[in-house]
Amino acid sequence: MRQAERDRPTLLSQTIYLGTLGLVFVLPIVAGAYLGQWIDSQFTGYSTRWTLSFIFVGLVVGGMNVYFLLKE
Repeated sequence: MRQAERDRPTLLSQTIYLGTLGLVFVLPIVAGAYLGQWIDSQFTGYSTRWTLSFIFVGLVVGGMNVYFLLKE
């Protein structure tokens, strides 16, 4: 009983864990948006094709990251 009480996660550790999950999900989306915007700016004319594509890829990668982190 005492061992279980000591091993119980604290509020700070749970907050850090949720923050990590948020970063693991959001960073690939933001990186995809910046990379897509940079590629779109290299071509003439107005296009958001690469930006939207890399945002979608970032969503998929972020979702996979969260899944694997929660699975662990």
